[in-house]
Amino acid sequence: MEQTKYLVVGSSHAALEAVTAIRMHDPEGSLTLLTRDPHLPYSPTVLPYVVSGRSAPDGIFLRDEKFFADNHVALKRGTALKFLHAERNAAELADGSEIAYEKILLATGASPAIPPIPGIDQVSYHVLRTLDDATKLGAAIKRSKQAVVLGAGLVGMHAAENLVKVGAGVTVVEMAKQLTDGYFDPVAAQLIEKAFTDNGARILTGSRVVKLAPSAIGVTLTLENGTTLEADLLLVATGVRPNMDYLAGSRVEQDKGILVSDSMQTSVANVWSAGDCAQARGFFTDAKVMNAILPDATEQGRIAGMAMAGDPGLKAYPGGVPLNTYHFFGRHAISVGSSKVPEGAEVVTRFDEASGRYLKVIFNEGRLLGIYGVNEFFDGGVMCQLILRRVDLSPVKERFVANPLLVGRELMSKLWR
Repeated sequence: MEQTKYLVVGSSHAALEAVTAIRMHDPEGSLTLLTRDPHLPYSPTVLPYVVSGRSAPDGIFLRDEKFFADNHVALKRGTALKFLHAERNAAELADGSEIAYEKILLATGASPAIPPIPGIDQVSYHVLRTLDDATKLGAAIKRSKQAVVLGAGLVGMHAAENLVKVGAGVTVVEMAKQLTDGYFDPVAAQLIEKAFTDNGARILTGSRVVKLAPSAIGVTLTLENGTTLEADLLLVATGVRPNMDYLAGSRVEQDKGILVSDSMQTSVANVWSAGDCAQARGFFTDAKVMNAILPDATEQGRIAGMAMAGDPGLKAYPGGVPLNTYHFFGRHAISVGSSKVPEGAEVVTRFDEASGRYLKVIFNEGRLLGIYGVNEFFDGGVMCQLILRRVDLSPVKERFVANPLLVGRELMSKLWR
């Protein structure tokens, strides 16, 4: 049986940060990176740009073969983890072989969540989670004349924009009352929706598909209200679910994701988890939450790697803060922090309907809880740090609301010294 000191399962941001953190403290311990993807590591966040053609598939890789060779990492591509035998420190692979480890990181990400719509197993549809998904969807979009996108999250809306731009008729179907629900508030969502409808898209919020069936051009969709839609391209973008089927029967505790401590350790001493499959403490609550965003995956991976290598510089995970950015039709939207307004909190908004500029800021006792904007310029990373550090903005609140980009950077230039 093959043996390794460190086994990292996954190949995106969390996994790569963990590899770097391990090698910073332990340059010699044997290290294996295992990924089910046949390609070199890439970020799922770049896939919409592969679909649109803005990014070439062979130009998106986060690391090359030389990186792994230089860091003495055994890279195993196209090999999935089938079962984790935590009781005997062994990973069983899809091909039946096993790797024995001393310490393991589960950074296995997530897969598209396919809704249980009657007839979905009888029709062809696309998803967008891997590079192969992106290249297939990009080719299909060029041929599409009439498309339906199920789900109005960021993945679905990116694809809908690409379809609009190639001249396809596009209908977006979303069960929630607004698009980008969970990312932006109703005012921001309405601005985003207007940009799509102004460009010819049809948005059906508060709508549910109850049946799918093959049709002459591709797919017939029946909505709950009896409306039918025809599509030659169907994209299912209704969310994701963490990849953790390989934990069946193991002692690793799970909920919505793999439950982890503030050092990313699971309920099993030599097993860690990070990224989109990990469920860690939220910054605004002691409850453990899923926060599947790139900055958090990077931070969690770094912490996990340091913990695995025994790095004395390790600091506890501060908790997850939501941060999402979205570019659409030459405009942009960004949300950072909590959208909940606790009792006694202050909400400041400004909205210029003519220009489509919108800003919403939530303060609690002078400290930033959340900030949301459409066509407003501010640094999401800086806003996140102001929240994490609980910086009192009372002395500069009016200036901050007037120009969050400038004032935020002024504050952080002092705090980071």
